[in-house]
Amino acid sequence: MTPHRRRVVITGLGPISTYGIGIQPLWEGMLSGRSGIRTIETFDASGFDCPVGAQLASDQFDVRKLVPKTYRKATKVMARDIALAVGAAASATNDAGLVTSASDTDADPTIPAGRTGCHIGAGLIATDVDELSLALTFSSDADGEFDISAWGDGGMTNLTPLWLLKYLPNMLACHVTIIHDCQGPSNTITCAEASSGLSIGESMRVISRGHADVCLSGGAECKLNPMGILRQQFAGRLAKLEPTDDPALLVRPFSEDARGSVLGEGGGILILEALESARERGARPVAEIAGFSASQASCSDTVGLVYDEDDTSVESAINNALKSADCSPDDIDAVLPLGSGIPHMDAVDARAIHAVFGERAGSVPIITFVPNVGLCGAGTGAIATSLAAKCLDEQMLPARIGIEGAVTSGLDAGPIAARPAKLGAILVFTTSMGGQNTALVLRRYDDGGESS
Repeated sequence: MTPHRRRVVITGLGPISTYGIGIQPLWEGMLSGRSGIRTIETFDASGFDCPVGAQLASDQFDVRKLVPKTYRKATKVMARDIALAVGAAASATNDAGLVTSASDTDADPTIPAGRTGCHIGAGLIATDVDELSLALTFSSDADGEFDISAWGDGGMTNLTPLWLLKYLPNMLACHVTIIHDCQGPSNTITCAEASSGLSIGESMRVISRGHADVCLSGGAECKLNPMGILRQQFAGRLAKLEPTDDPALLVRPFSEDARGSVLGEGGGILILEALESARERGARPVAEIAGFSASQASCSDTVGLVYDEDDTSVESAINNALKSADCSPDDIDAVLPLGSGIPHMDAVDARAIHAVFGERAGSVPIITFVPNVGLCGAGTGAIATSLAAKCLDEQMLPARIGIEGAVTSGLDAGPIAARPAKLGAILVFTTSMGGQNTALVLRRYDDGGESS
């Protein structure tokens, strides 16, 4: 660790998932080993191979209740992904005890606006099918085929004037920065499941080099829509639901009978803060982000759908994250990989764990969460990091769910109940559909003011 680098801690957790808003619903759901995967309710998904998902119930989340009254009109131009990020940010700032312009416009903010940054991972936001269908019905020629001229002459006029603002990936960070008056460094990263991890890593580095004192960081995405499911089905990443299947047991990471994943909606915003800033305002760190690294996989198919079997990019990202945290594999007490249940992606995760940990690979506890909350695209890494931080803070490992049976990877990844554990450091790493990898090392922070 370089002498001039400022230490970065997590002072607020704001995950949003099928369990609800905030860290407590997520933690309780993970401890109980309860899956949120069920039949999709917002539209008829019965024509898809996988008509189930981990959905946030409508009565659990209303973004209008989580923004200032003066900002409620803006919720009309928020796609689901944007709303999830806004809700997560509200939860995170509250958890961190931060006063921002969202909580009190008359009070001075806890951290000056110019020292508050925001980095949020986003996915490929799918347009609302009903909105687009209406416009397309006025864009056909005499034979009923799509006519680009008709679209330009009148079809597109059936879209609302601000329609595009609902679907730009940078609008997640845009709304969050406006609501909380974040005037420091801001960015949007779109790298599939790696998006959140990359955003957290960027926030860490921005704070570490002194360009901000606090950052709202993470990601969010909803893939539970016709276009989102169709893309993933065409990519061969989803488990086909058979009539005899229990949806809650459909995702089986590292199992010999794994056959794909299930989509979810969610993500999270975390409050990353310079240690001296947290100490000055009397905030209690949940955990320290001690190391970060990223890498790009070598994928012969050129689009990152399948990593090459001899690819070492994930191993490289993990080793560099460990190096930046000034620790060795022996210092890691648990590992939180993607664990998607997609066989070829699980194989990538397993190869990296074996390469890094060697003889310890089969005994280091694996934390899985996709069987519970689904594969949440750009929000995946934020849920993983929030969960890892909570594990360190509570000194507990959550339950793992799945089918009893052989684990082909030789990892400690089978079903097990929640249990206490001595946790000093947890490795979180995320592989992705695009071949981008991220690795974070989270270290326990004790009340004495030093990382353990």
